[in-house]
Amino acid sequence: MIAKATNLPGAFIIEPEQFDDDRGFFARAWSERELNALGEESRFIEGNISFNKQAGTLRGMHYQTKPYGQAKLMRCTRGSIYDVGVDLREDSETFKQWVGVKLSAENRLMLYLPEQFAHGYLTLEDDTEVHYQVTKVYSPEFACGFRWDDSAFGIQWPPLAPLKINQRDREYPDFKP
Repeated sequence: MIAKATNLPGAFIIEPEQFDDDRGFFARAWSERELNALGEESRFIEGNISFNKQAGTLRGMHYQTKPYGQAKLMRCTRGSIYDVGVDLREDSETFKQWVGVKLSAENRLMLYLPEQFAHGYLTLEDDTEVHYQVTKVYSPEFACGFRWDDSAFGIQWPPLAPLKINQRDREYPDFKP
């Protein structure tokens, strides 16, 4: 795997290192050893799939508080998304800054986000599927979020307007550290 650091410490764009031959290719999507060498959590205990019927579906911004903060490894397996992570580590010099990347079935890129990052994405195509792995179980009592357009972060989403947002995500309050 090829890990490219983003502007936010601990967040990486992961590109599978591809080995081609006449059959197609082989690539390791991620490696526990290589993530550990980067100083990041790599023991994923749940894998999730999210299917989205319509382009313009927005999911986020979600995170879990301690002790159930989740590191995530995101990959789009069908269609494409604009994937966003926000640094919520109050002691970080990049607190409240964000990173965004287009993930698609075609580019096979992944986004790794450490614990204490919020996460969300906007689908760019109909029938988009996302697969992501997390390092802690989902715990509803520790689940939190903020609105995708919260002015505290200034996230610049693609020009495609969000068309589908569930009620919970639409009604999140402003972020308060």
